[in-house]
Amino acid sequence: MYDAILIVSFGGPEQLAEVLPFLENVTRGRSVPRERLLEVAEHYYHFGGKSPINDQCRELIAAVRAELNREGIPLPIYWGNRNWHPFLTDTLRSMREADVKHALAFVTSAYSSYSGCRQYRENIAVAQAEVGLGVPSVDKLRVFYNHPSFIEATTDRVRQALAQFSEKERASLQLVATAHSIPCSMAESSDYETQLRETARLVNEAAGSGNWSLVYQSRSGPPSQPWLGPDILDHLRHLNEEGVRNVLLAPIGFLSDHLEVLYDLDVEAAALTRELGMKLVRAETVGTHPAFVRMIRQLIAERIFLNEPKLAMGSFGPKQDFCALDCCPAPQPSGKPRVSADPIVLQRS
Repeated sequence: MYDAILIVSFGGPEQLAEVLPFLENVTRGRSVPRERLLEVAEHYYHFGGKSPINDQCRELIAAVRAELNREGIPLPIYWGNRNWHPFLTDTLRSMREADVKHALAFVTSAYSSYSGCRQYRENIAVAQAEVGLGVPSVDKLRVFYNHPSFIEATTDRVRQALAQFSEKERASLQLVATAHSIPCSMAESSDYETQLRETARLVNEAAGSGNWSLVYQSRSGPPSQPWLGPDILDHLRHLNEEGVRNVLLAPIGFLSDHLEVLYDLDVEAAALTRELGMKLVRAETVGTHPAFVRMIRQLIAERIFLNEPKLAMGSFGPKQDFCALDCCPAPQPSGKPRVSADPIVLQRS
C-alpha cells in the first residue's frame, strides 16, 4: 500500500546568510515586528548561524533507514521541511519523478496541536497542490506522546541526567518538564496540554525522579496574547524562592537538541540557575535513541501490516490513524477556531 517514507520537519538555517531569510519564511503573513526577527536572529548568531536541526534530521533518517532495512521494510526515505531546504514542494516533486505513489509521513512532533499536527498536514497539502498532477498521496503517522518506546527513550534520557545528582541531592530534586509554549486559544482547541502532562507523568513514574512540574519555553507572541505558562525562567525563580536547589530539566516537548533547546535551556536557563546558586542538569532529547528509532519503525509497521498491534501507555490509548475533521483547528485572533476547507487536509491526518 505504501512505497516510501517522508520525514517532515521544521527546517533551519545552515549558515549566517540564511538566518534572516529563514526567519522571514517562518513568520510570513504573521505581522511579526522586524525588531523581534532581529532579536531571534541573535539566538542563531550565538551558534554561528547554523541550526543543528538539519544535521539531526540527517542522523535520524540514517538510523531509521538502518532500522527498516534490518526489519525487512526497505522503503526509500525522503525528507522535506516546512520552512527551509529541503522544502516539501521540492521533495514531493522528487518523489513524483521517482514514481512514488503513496507515502507515509513521520512528522517530528509528538503531540496534537495546530502547529504540531494540522499545520504540517496543511503544508503537505499546499506542496501537493504546487507539484500538481502525479504528486504522491501522503498519510501522516499518528501522534506518539504515549507510545511505550517514546516513553522508554525519554525516561532513559532522564535517568542519565538523574545519575549526575548525588543521593543527597536527589532527595530534594525537582524534575521540570519543558515544552514549546503555544497561544492559549490554540491549546484550547487541542489535547496538547493533556498529552504533555501524560508524557511527563509516565516518564516521572518510570524514572522515579520524585516531584515534577510542567512548564513552557520559547514563547514568541505579543504580550497582549495569552500563551501557555508558567515560563521556564519564572518557574526557576519560583523554585528558588521555595528553597529548591537541584533541578533536572527534561525537554519532553522536543525530539532533538535543536536551537530552541540549546538557547532557551542551555544558555538562558543555565545562566539564571548559576546566578541563583542552583544546580541544573538538562536531560538530552530522544534524538536517535534506539528505542525512539524503534518506535518510528513500529508506527510504520502498524500501518503496513494489519496484524501489528497499536501500542500505547497510560490513560488514553493510541490516537487514531486519521484525524477527525475538526482536529486541532487553527486559532483565530478572536480565539474562535478555524476549520480548514481543504479536502486533502480534512481527509488525511
